[in-house]
Amino acid sequence: MAQGTVGEVLVTLLERRGVEMVFGIPGVHIVELYRGLKASSIRHVTPRHEQGAGFMADGYARATGKPGICLLITGPGVTNAITAMAQARADSVPMLVISGVNPVATHGHEDGFLHELPDQSATMGSVAIWSHTLSRAEDLDRVVERAFTAMTQGRPGPVHIEIPTDVMAQRIEVPPPRAADPARRAVDAEHIAAAVAALGKAERPLILAGGGAVGAADDLVRLAERLDAPVITTTNGRGILGGHDLRVPASPSFPAVQDAMAQADVILAVGTQFGRTDYDVYDAGNLPKIACLIRVDCDPMQMTRGRVPDIPVLGDAGQAVARILVGLDGKAASNDGAAWAARLRAEAHGSLSASYKTSIAMIDTIREIIPGARIVGDSTQAVYAGNLYADIDQPRGWFNASTGYGALGYGAPAAIGACLGAPDTPVVCITGDGGLQFVLAELGTAMDELAPVIFVVWNNNGYQEIERYMEDNGIAPEGVRPSAPDFVAVAQAYGMEAEAIDGLEGFAAALDRAHKARAPRLIEIRID
Repeated sequence: MAQGTVGEVLVTLLERRGVEMVFGIPGVHIVELYRGLKASSIRHVTPRHEQGAGFMADGYARATGKPGICLLITGPGVTNAITAMAQARADSVPMLVISGVNPVATHGHEDGFLHELPDQSATMGSVAIWSHTLSRAEDLDRVVERAFTAMTQGRPGPVHIEIPTDVMAQRIEVPPPRAADPARRAVDAEHIAAAVAALGKAERPLILAGGGAVGAADDLVRLAERLDAPVITTTNGRGILGGHDLRVPASPSFPAVQDAMAQADVILAVGTQFGRTDYDVYDAGNLPKIACLIRVDCDPMQMTRGRVPDIPVLGDAGQAVARILVGLDGKAASNDGAAWAARLRAEAHGSLSASYKTSIAMIDTIREIIPGARIVGDSTQAVYAGNLYADIDQPRGWFNASTGYGALGYGAPAAIGACLGAPDTPVVCITGDGGLQFVLAELGTAMDELAPVIFVVWNNNGYQEIERYMEDNGIAPEGVRPSAPDFVAVAQAYGMEAEAIDGLEGFAAALDRAHKARAPRLIEIRID
């Protein structure tokens, strides 16, 4: 049989699993894993910082539905990526981080080797759903298999494989190809029957759709139509019913939406964690009682978190929704669902502040000027507004880091990853003057990769949301006005075309110019 180094065989195994792109920064502790990469079909993208690599992998995964892959050095390389891994875990995003680690014999001794951690695998295991040290080169194939299984067969999330530097160069046989097993956990027939029975009798059904429902979007639309049920989408589920009369693109934290949940006689929740940042963003602690909750989730542990269901449906969302749809064949519902959804949209939007309505108008402008654009956000005022209400026209068309872990600096690198993963879909990044400064150098990555992301910088001169929160709670604002650079000049220093506008009056025209350029562009919106 053919042989190769661990690094060469690793590249082969990744190719076999359909990996098209890796995000990483080479270093002496990992160069052996790069052996064979240049001659492969896998594209390597070099960010400016390992956190950027993690966020790019996250954006790639959300845009494509495939795992995002990082290749990082031991020590500071992996610890720099922990923030991105924590965001991926909170939002159930599949990410594989492959790193180096010092030779096996040095582990646990703390003899002062370069990039040494007391226990790197344990450090990574605090955020990864699975972390493994490849102590024996011949175990590489099954370890990679376990990593992909962990990422894709249960609740998705980040996994980590570390390879000691003395193992990387060892030669092993290239394992024979084998068929991948894409099967997800099969749903239980009794649970499906119970869900069908409850929904079949429902007179006022409601559907909650989270990020885990994205892969079941088409069948979920048909199920909503059969039930005549409004569909409330969380941040990561936004766009599943884009443009449909039954859509409710509003946060479940709205009082009007919570009232609707209390009025429903049966609620079907698909792929949603019932996390506080979606369902109780104001931390009011007054989530409504639910008469009958059917919950579809691929993770049995997740069923015990948030809201415990009356009827659990454990398994893949796509399988579950499809089988429920078949079970309800022939049901003719007339529940005035479209009228109910229209009232919810109006009540939710009407309860927003004037400043948030301005932000949402900007998001609407993006959709009008660039139909079908994917909008990737950072933690910034305009994105907070959109998470409360944004009428997105497609699944995977809106995601950001303002829910779950809530990392700052996510937007720009995640947008680059999304753009590279799905280059036929236009990408607009909404980021703030504070958040962009966390990852400002990644503008250079966009130029290197010719990723035509439009970076929209919402410049309100600091951390305005935090400043207002401090004022509202009687705290003298401090530390909320960091100075910003000339963003246009910085972008131009990387060779990127850029312009600044005052307020939103000229935004549509600037956006149109940027879109027609088909190249990385930056638009700074200066907010008074």
